[in-house]
Amino acid sequence: MIPRDRRYSSEHEWAKVEEGKARIGITDFAQQQLGDVVFVELPPVGTEVRQFSPFGVVESVKAASDLFSPLSGRVVRVNQQLTENPELVNKDPYDQGWMIEIELSDPSEAEKLMTAEDYEKSLPTA
Repeated sequence: MIPRDRRYSSEHEWAKVEEGKARIGITDFAQQQLGDVVFVELPPVGTEVRQFSPFGVVESVKAASDLFSPLSGRVVRVNQQLTENPELVNKDPYDQGWMIEIELSDPSEAEKLMTAEDYEKSLPTA
């Protein structure tokens, strides 16, 4: 199930925008493709991220992949739980497995992202 309260990038990241901030993570499809996540490298608080540019790395038993920010802004929170429990990305990618929260520098960028319906249509069918 793809949450309807977020926007999605073609790189399989999601952004939940609320009150000038966005919580960011990877989609369920992305975590399934990666397999068991064993390590997540995230930027420190205060880092500026740009839309569609790398902000971190997720490593799984299969591969290491860059994480791309769906929106631009300054990192205000990092999910420290992922340091000790990277498997939260697999277990709960839309809630406990969130990665960073940013203060948006340009809220209008969200319009460049897909709705849940559009993202669902973009996924390969089995």
